[in-house]
Amino acid sequence: MKYEKLRDYSEEKFRRITGVKRNTFKTMVEILKVAENERRAKGGRKPSLTVENMLLAAVEYWREYRTYAHIAVDYELSESQIFRIVKWVEAVLIKDGTFSLPGKKALLVSNIAYEVVQIDATESPIERPKRGSKTGIRERKSVTP
Repeated sequence: MKYEKLRDYSEEKFRRITGVKRNTFKTMVEILKVAENERRAKGGRKPSLTVENMLLAAVEYWREYRTYAHIAVDYELSESQIFRIVKWVEAVLIKDGTFSLPGKKALLVSNIAYEVVQIDATESPIERPKRGSKTGIRERKSVTP
């Protein structure tokens, strides 16, 4: 799916398909455009996809766990190009830090006192063969006479 078609969708449908709000998507695009302009200033080639479509391809990979081959067919690129695009988008967004999560130590420093403890005690029944049942697992017969 190309961004040009997705742009006309409602806010709710946009979020259902991409997994991010439109404002978050626009913020990501702005970060990627700055990085793309820097890359082009250093002598890089013009990319075959727009920045919006590059981000959309990466979001499709992250959200749907589609293979690079399937995404490549949609965007009419090679599998290796899609791989490079997704890795570039990841690297730029991580380097920017806007979408970074706090580290493990930030949780230790928090002033929140937890009062609730949840225990997962769900049971899942296991179907076991009944004794003497012929539908169970057969024993190996001895080959010696």
